[in-house]
Amino acid sequence: MSDAKSSANAFDVIVIGSGMGGMTTAAALSRLDHKVLLLEQAHTIGGLTHAFTRDGFTWDVGLHYCGTFGHNQLAGRILDWLSSGTIEFRSVGTVYDTLHFPDEFEISVGRPASAYKMELKERFPDNVAEIDAYFEALLSAEEAAHMVAAERAMPEPFRSAHHWWNNKKIQRWCGRTTGEVIAELVSNPKLAAVLSAQWGTYGGKPKEASFAFHAIVMGHYLEGAAYPVGGGAAIARGLVPVIEAAGGNARAGTPVSEILLEDGKAVGVRTQAGEKIKAPFIVSAIGAGETAKRLLPEEIRNMDWVREIASFKPSICHFDLFLGFEGDIARYGATRSNHWFYESWDTNDAIWTAAGGESIPMMFVSFSSLKDPAHDPGPSSKHTGEMLVWADWSSVAKFANGGIDKRADEWAAFKQSIKSKMMDSFAMKFPALAPLVVYRELGTPLATASFTGHEKGGFYGIETTPRRLFSNALNARTPVPGLFLAGQDVMSPGIAGALSGGMLGAAAIDPRVFQKFR
Repeated sequence: MSDAKSSANAFDVIVIGSGMGGMTTAAALSRLDHKVLLLEQAHTIGGLTHAFTRDGFTWDVGLHYCGTFGHNQLAGRILDWLSSGTIEFRSVGTVYDTLHFPDEFEISVGRPASAYKMELKERFPDNVAEIDAYFEALLSAEEAAHMVAAERAMPEPFRSAHHWWNNKKIQRWCGRTTGEVIAELVSNPKLAAVLSAQWGTYGGKPKEASFAFHAIVMGHYLEGAAYPVGGGAAIARGLVPVIEAAGGNARAGTPVSEILLEDGKAVGVRTQAGEKIKAPFIVSAIGAGETAKRLLPEEIRNMDWVREIASFKPSICHFDLFLGFEGDIARYGATRSNHWFYESWDTNDAIWTAAGGESIPMMFVSFSSLKDPAHDPGPSSKHTGEMLVWADWSSVAKFANGGIDKRADEWAAFKQSIKSKMMDSFAMKFPALAPLVVYRELGTPLATASFTGHEKGGFYGIETTPRRLFSNALNARTPVPGLFLAGQDVMSPGIAGALSGGMLGAAAIDPRVFQKFR
C-alpha cells in the first residue's frame, strides 16, 4: 500500500480499538488534556458495548449486566469521572441471575450477598460451614488478584519484594483453578455446581480458569448488578464527546494494519488504507493476542514477551440468537434477571459442538428491554431478548477464512439448523413466550471474529488460566518504548475488567490517572 498519505504528530496518543478498554483509556487521558485519536476497525464505535437495530428492535451485542457500576461503587465512580456523569447504570433488581439445573432445581442469585448466602444455606443445610468458607475465599482471592494487578504497575525492586511477601496468598488463590478450590472447600457436588455455574460471565471453565478470575467477577456482583440506561451504546455516547472536547477524535471504519517502530520505539500506526499516523504513545486495546500476532512488525515478534502472548489460547466463542417480541413478555415469563439453564450437573460440560446432533448443554437467556428504564415498547409492545450458548470453534472452522463463500449453501443450511435448534430450546424453557417472537437473528463465532478481530471468535480475549494471570507479558507498559496495552487482557475479562484494564493503560502513560482513584 502507498505511504503517500501521512499525518504530522497531530495527536498525543493513538488508541487502537474502541471497546470498553480502548474507550476508557482514551477518555481518561482526554480528561487529563491529552489529545487522543481512537481508531476502530468496525463501522460503529463501542466494540462489544455497541448495539444494532433491526425492524424496530435494538439489541446490545456483548453487555448483559455489570457489577460495581452504582454511583457509590468503584466502576461507577470511574465512569462518572470519565463522562462527567452522563452515563447512568440502574439496578436490574434484587435478583440478577436465576440458575436452573436438572430435577427442576432452581435457585435465585441476588443482593445483598447475605441474602444469597442465606438462600444457599436453606437449600444446602448440611453445608453451611462450607458456604461460609467459599464466600471468605472469594474475598481473599479477590484481594490476591488485585495484588497481582498492582504488581504490574510497580517498579523493581518493589515488585519483587511485594510478590515475595504475599506469595503464599497469591499462589493459593491465583495459582489454582476454580474447580480445584471449590472441590477443596465444598463436599456436595450439586452445591459445587451452583457455585461455579456463572463461569460464562468471564469465559473460563471451572477446570481451567484461575479461581482469582472467578473471585474478581463473582465478587463484583455480590452487591447486585446493573444495566446502562439507554443500553450499552450509551457508554460510547457518553465517552466519545469527552475525547472530542479535548481535541481528539474517534474514527470508526479505520482498521490498523501495523504499529510503526523507529529505532525500537513505537511511533505510530499504518491503517489498511495506507495512511501513516504518528504519535508519541500508542495503545493497543484490540486484545493482547491480536496485537502480538497481527499488529507488531516482524522485527520484534521473536521477543520473549511477544511469543508468550502469542502462545495463549483464545477464550470461548458463542452462538447468539437475538429475539424480537411483540406483547407483554413479563406476563408470560420474561424477567429482568438473567437465566442460566444447565442440562447436567457438570458445569464444565457446557460447550456445544454445534456441528453434531447433540442437544444444547447450557444456555443463557437475557431480556434487555426489561432491564433498560429508557426502553419504550411503543404501541405494539416491542421487546428484545437474547439466547446465548457457548460453542466450540470446530463447529464453524471449515467456514472460516473464505469458507463461507466456497460453501455458501452449506453455510446457509448450517445457520438455519443452529437457529432452529436454539429456538426449540428456548421454546422448551419459555413455552408461553415463544409465540410472541416475531423476529430472530443468529450471531455466530465468525461474526464475532469479523467484528472484533478476536482469534476464533474469542468473546473474552485470551484464556483465563493461572498462567495468564501470572504472565509478565500482559503489563500495560510493554518492553517496547511508547507501546502500551489496555483492556480486559491487561486485567480481567468482562466489561468491568476491560474498564479497569483501560484505566491501567491510561495510568501507564499518565500516572495522574491513579491519583483519581487511590
